[in-house]
Amino acid sequence: MADCEPIAHQFMHLTVPEYAYMFGFLQADGHLAQGPGQKGRLTVEISARDIEILHEFRRLTPYYSSVIERTRSTNFAKTHTSAIWTLCALAARTRLNELGLPYGSKSKGITPPCVPFSSRDYVRGLIDADGSVGFTAQGWPFISLTTASEAIYLYFRFYAQHATGVQRTLKRNARDGIYNILYTKESAQKLAAQLYYSKCLSMKRKQAAADSLASWSRPVGIQRKPGRIEWTQEKDEILLAAPTIAHAAVKLGHTANACQARRWRLLHDVADRPN
Repeated sequence: MADCEPIAHQFMHLTVPEYAYMFGFLQADGHLAQGPGQKGRLTVEISARDIEILHEFRRLTPYYSSVIERTRSTNFAKTHTSAIWTLCALAARTRLNELGLPYGSKSKGITPPCVPFSSRDYVRGLIDADGSVGFTAQGWPFISLTTASEAIYLYFRFYAQHATGVQRTLKRNARDGIYNILYTKESAQKLAAQLYYSKCLSMKRKQAAADSLASWSRPVGIQRKPGRIEWTQEKDEILLAAPTIAHAAVKLGHTANACQARRWRLLHDVADRPN
């Protein structure tokens, strides 16, 4: 973890990796509450096992803040101990609000910052707060993010596509309106390696989980699925002009099945035909 002493005029400059991470985390798991007048507070409550990240937030914040633990019963356990970081300074709350951390309910309304920011650190903050890293029950490496915000979903999809070459197009879950974005196997390894680099600010248990993904190798006999085809107007024109599916497959470099499926979609107006 890099040494970064808090300096008031640099607080939440998002080109600084630690602050980009911290802001992503706060957008996903923080709560900014407005009180009477200029009063208010920012709180983050997480499991006590991850309390060290809250002490890092306190260290990086050049205003008074506190970290406490509390134990209570929940619907999931008779006793649950959580850690809570609280920050009340108006200047800090104003800065965070200006960057895109709204007061009150925020899950659907948050968006990536409109100022320059360190992308991979910001995304890692989102993952640490509202994502998961590890291995599936089948033993596949995975990294995932859960969000109600369409803007966050689109940005994470864009970032991950550039990092892994894998494209994801999802709809919200019908049950709860949430996006669950999941990457597995080699794409998860690539994404985790880029996000959880050496000595970065992160939750220790998720850093350890991300590091463990590198040891996985694809079992013999399990083939990779072909990548998603980006159909362009030029490709569609070649496909429709080809005398047979076989000719189109050779010219385009795609499988005959893929070409046949695309041609059917074009001819039956399921997909837009080229002009």
